[in-house]
Amino acid sequence: MTLTDAPSPALEVLRRVFGYDAFRDRQGEIIDTVVAGGDAVVLMPTGAGKSLCYQIPALVRPGTGLIVSPLIALMHDQVDALRAVGVRAEFLNSTQGPEERVQVERGLLAGEVDLIYIAPERLALESTRTLLDRVAAGPGLSVFAIDEAHCVSQWGHDFRPDYLTLADLVRRWPGVPTMALTATATEETHRELTTRLHLQDATHFVASFDRPNIQYRIVPKDEVKQQLLTFLRTEHAGDAGIVYALSRASVDSTAEWLASRGITALPYHAGLDARVRARNQARFLREDGVVIVATIAFGMGIDKPDVRFVAHIDLPKSVEGYYQETGRAGRDGLPATAWLAYGLNDVVQQRRLIDRGTGDAAHRRRQSANLDAMLALCETVTCRRRQLLAYFGQPTGTDCGNCDTCLEPVATWDGTVPAQKLLSTVVRLQRERNQRFGGGQIIDILRGKRTPKVEQHGHDALTTFGIGADLGERAWRSVLRQLMAQDVVAVGDDGYGTLMLGAAAPAVLKGEQPVRLRHDLEQSRSGGGSKRAAPVTADLDAQAQVVFERLRTWRSAQAKEQAVPAYVVFGDATLKALAVARPASLDALSGISGVGAAKLERYGQAVLDVLAES
Repeated sequence: MTLTDAPSPALEVLRRVFGYDAFRDRQGEIIDTVVAGGDAVVLMPTGAGKSLCYQIPALVRPGTGLIVSPLIALMHDQVDALRAVGVRAEFLNSTQGPEERVQVERGLLAGEVDLIYIAPERLALESTRTLLDRVAAGPGLSVFAIDEAHCVSQWGHDFRPDYLTLADLVRRWPGVPTMALTATATEETHRELTTRLHLQDATHFVASFDRPNIQYRIVPKDEVKQQLLTFLRTEHAGDAGIVYALSRASVDSTAEWLASRGITALPYHAGLDARVRARNQARFLREDGVVIVATIAFGMGIDKPDVRFVAHIDLPKSVEGYYQETGRAGRDGLPATAWLAYGLNDVVQQRRLIDRGTGDAAHRRRQSANLDAMLALCETVTCRRRQLLAYFGQPTGTDCGNCDTCLEPVATWDGTVPAQKLLSTVVRLQRERNQRFGGGQIIDILRGKRTPKVEQHGHDALTTFGIGADLGERAWRSVLRQLMAQDVVAVGDDGYGTLMLGAAAPAVLKGEQPVRLRHDLEQSRSGGGSKRAAPVTADLDAQAQVVFERLRTWRSAQAKEQAVPAYVVFGDATLKALAVARPASLDALSGISGVGAAKLERYGQAVLDVLAES
């Protein structure tokens, strides 16, 4: 090798420390910019290698890399993963006692720390800033990286007030390159975080937000717990995954219900005792096949690459939140599923929460716009991935072939007449009776059901009573849900979920605007379609699958012995590569992606022994 052929310092670190041969996508450009001392704003999807974009510059440049991370619990595992590859990593947060904190501070001042993870609330303390001033003046700071930078956006779904104080630090240490990184941001959020963090002069890197390994599926709600159980048993038996629910009560009941049916399911929400939360999160991160049922309080920055599915049993509040949450699946690039069930009550509940919520009219309008975009994604009859990417300002002209609407094209029907029947009922209740009712009562009137409530109010005397008897209750609920998504029907602001005419209603009533609706009832009963995401080992032959499972068993024992997540030992992608190549020597083993120098030394012979036995 000639001198000109020698790898760059960044590439040498990538190969020696992390065990990868080449950078992916725009990683190399980002790293070169920061190594040269430039600032960077990085928008890159989860699983695209965002962490390496600040870890490698911190190892190449002199001094200590300062990483702002929003969730204390995750720092431990991030530091464990770095230590496993020989990096001197530490964290400073409120979980540490005085002695441990002093020890870390001494290491920082002595230049014995490569990367330090700090929570934003700790960086707000003047004592922490003074400590870092001393580090900057001594061993030096190599890079200042703000991870999950979208948390600085006051319009964002994960706003964190402590992030606003970080703007004070961006120019505090001259010569230290600043990075703002996030895996989710609309164009508006991108502009806001750039302004708030004073990074207008930074180089901006916006990678594609596409996650082609994730199969997106959205189904109508119909006995959602049973739908979820069917999904888990038939497609993800024994897999790790996350189930999101909106309320703590739903989290608790769902986790208990799944556990009673043989699923290793654990709850996670802010109402649980802190020790229980920590224990459940640790089990999810460190054991194979654990399902965590959680509110959105769980997951930001989760560094577990082998999450095979993310399921939502309630409608997310925004497309941005949905993308962030589903992005926790398949970080290793292997097949994963994003599954969502939503129904009419979800729409009514979300509208009610917006109307009753705090904030001014502009804030409520923003929330309503977010909900409308989420409903449009749920009800689309075209490629979901195309719609998702367009929301983030990345339109694509081709269908993805890996979402439910691509794999099983949606049949539609002319719903104009049913829509007019429903709207006529709403109009007659308001004009003739000065009454407004919710969806259930409207549907009973349309179907001609003489319920006690219908008879009590004399609704069986309405001219629209029974004119919708040709459709069943499930069909009418599907019609109503879709009419809400199309703004033909709206939810009133009285807090009771009553129905009123939407903006598009007059044109529909006059026959000027046709209404196309999805045929989704059979899909609802089956739990979500027949085209499933391929299992991780689908592309391995029978012998390789056996080797893969033996490697997983060995890895699990190693992780348990060291009290670290399994991926800290090796990720599934590395195990697959080992199962296919079956190297017979340490030299051959060193050529496997994900096997760096530290792991080769620590695990090399043990891996060869497992392969030899296979």
